[in-house]
Amino acid sequence: MLITDTAIEKEVIRIISKTKAIKTERLWAERMLQDFGFDTVDVVDIILELEKNFQITIPDEVPIDTVGDFVDFVATHTIRKVSE
Repeated sequence: MLITDTAIEKEVIRIISKTKAIKTERLWAERMLQDFGFDTVDVVDIILELEKNFQITIPDEVPIDTVGDFVDFVATHTIRKVSE
């Protein structure tokens, strides 16, 4: 199965939304994480969950300020596996 950018975006948003119990419809790419009250600990929790789910590493120096920053990083660093 091919992992599409849309599938990645939906999963990233799902992970972000469960951190603060925010409806996924409110989390679009341009929204700043601070707008929802995310603090450093919340962002670290999101990073750890994304790293586990997508089997990637998100370095500390990567600037993550918006929902889209997470989506873009994961989409460009996830290996899209094709299986039958």
